Amino acid sequence: MKKTKAKITRCFAAIFAVSAMLQMPIFVSAEEKTGSAPTVSAKSAVLIEADSTQAVFEKNADERLPMASTTKIMTAIVALENSDLDSTVEVAPQAAGVEGSSIYLKASEQILMSDLVYALMLESANDAAAAIACEVSGSIEEFASLMNKTAAKIGLENTHFMNPHGLDDPEHYTTARDLACLASYALKNPEFRKIVSTYKKTIPMGGDEGTRLLLNHNKLLKLYDSAFGVKTGFTKKSGRCLVSAAERDGVTMIAVTLNAPDDWNDHISMLDFGFEKYERVSLAEEGEVFTELPCIGGETSSVRCSNRDKLEMSLPRDTRVVTRIEADRYFPAPVKSGDALARAVFYVDGCEIASLPLYAENDVAESTKKLGFFEKIMIFLGR
Repeated sequence: MKKTKAKITRCFAAIFAVSAMLQMPIFVSAEEKTGSAPTVSAKSAVLIEADSTQAVFEKNADERLPMASTTKIMTAIVALENSDLDSTVEVAPQAAGVEGSSIYLKASEQILMSDLVYALMLESANDAAAAIACEVSGSIEEFASLMNKTAAKIGLENTHFMNPHGLDDPEHYTTARDLACLASYALKNPEFRKIVSTYKKTIPMGGDEGTRLLLNHNKLLKLYDSAFGVKTGFTKKSGRCLVSAAERDGVTMIAVTLNAPDDWNDHISMLDFGFEKYERVSLAEEGEVFTELPCIGGETSSVRCSNRDKLEMSLPRDTRVVTRIEADRYFPAPVKSGDALARAVFYVDGCEIASLPLYAENDVAESTKKLGFFEKIMIFLGR
């Protein structure tokens, strides 16, 4: 009896030792670099890291303000998600002659949806916005409702749309933070990113009347190295509005200013600040994170697990990442290669920021040897 108790004690001690080993943190050091926060002319501003939407710099970022033609970021993504870019649109009568910026669409003109979206984002054409809305939803009002449903889906809590172009309306508003999150969402769409990074494009005038030249109003595409979007806006009520995005060394920053007299310089300062603060970090290469897990009742006593995918993230340069492997204390045989048995979890300041599944590298067949009493108890307790 004493030998049996001693054996059980040793087994439990071994299991707890493995569990403690799995919880040992791995530290990933990062180069520390400091910089002073920018001073901006904007009434409201925010700079975010695109993947996490974490704010790097902000000023009155949650104040509700008019957004002018930055509205068209939402118009474009709703069009991309709810229409075929290769389809032909017949311009609705209510889209012709809309006030403000225009490509001078004519009622009943035939034009590709893709050309309308390019005109929307490069020339900021209000008539193109109205034509898109009528084609997708049948009316301006119904399209605005779809815009608001999309805003809710994305999680924009301080944004409301009344139209697809951004002409002034007291119930048409957003915040710098919401607008940055919208841009982050939209830029995940490859077609959207391609469109907003285009500086010049020609599209048909309609019929055999020639072509329209579209020039992107976003001067940062020329002024700032690595900029690739996103949208300008202006009305007398809103002031100058701008959403920009740039990528450098794998890090993508999104800047937003609302009512900013000196918006181009504001964005250059903000983007520079972001790239000083952030870097791209490799958290795990393929097969780099691994562990041996106890296997009960198998032909071998353990199974090796590792990650199949690599993981990179953009993080502040002084960030310390802790990696923990989380798994059951043991697994009963049989185990098949490719079974997800554990996960590597990455923490910053105690908060989970990412995880990767760890997969069995090999099969472990069930042992033909008769299980002992202790092994049967362990399997029973585990399941």
